[in-house]
Amino acid sequence: MGLFSRISDRIFGRKATSSPAPAVKKPAPVVFTGSQNDPKVSPPARNPAPAAPAPTPAAEPVDVEAVLTGIAQEKGGKSDWRHSIVDLLKLLDLDSNLDARKELATELGVNAGPHGSAEQNLALHKAVMRKLAENGGKVPAELRD
Repeated sequence: MGLFSRISDRIFGRKATSSPAPAVKKPAPVVFTGSQNDPKVSPPARNPAPAAPAPTPAAEPVDVEAVLTGIAQEKGGKSDWRHSIVDLLKLLDLDSNLDARKELATELGVNAGPHGSAEQNLALHKAVMRKLAENGGKVPAELRD
C-alpha cells in the first residue's frame, strides 16, 4: 500500500471498516397438507424470489478540510497542515521523513525541485490535495492550486 493510500484511508475513514453483507432471510417453507383433488384446498402459493437490495445512494464527498481541522483540534490545534506536507503527514500519524516524501513524490509524479526542498514540499502538498479531490474529497480550491 502506497503512502497516498494511507493518507486517503486516514481522511476518508476506510481503515479496515468493511461491513459484512446483510444476511438474506429465507422464507419459511410452505407445507401442503390437502389433496390436489380436493376443490376446497388450493395448491400452495409459490414463494416469490427475494427482492434485490435497493442500490446504495452515491456517497457524499468527504469534506477533507473539515476532517483535517477536526483532527488538528483533537491534537491541540498546532498544525500547519494547510501549507506543509510534513505537518499534514504528522497530523495523520504517518512518516514524514525525507524518504517517505520521496516515495510520495514518486507515487504522485511530483518532480518539482530537489527532494526535500520547499519547492517540492509545496508541490507535493498540492498534489496530495488534488488527488484527494479526484478520489471523492471536497477540497477547497486554494488547497489544490
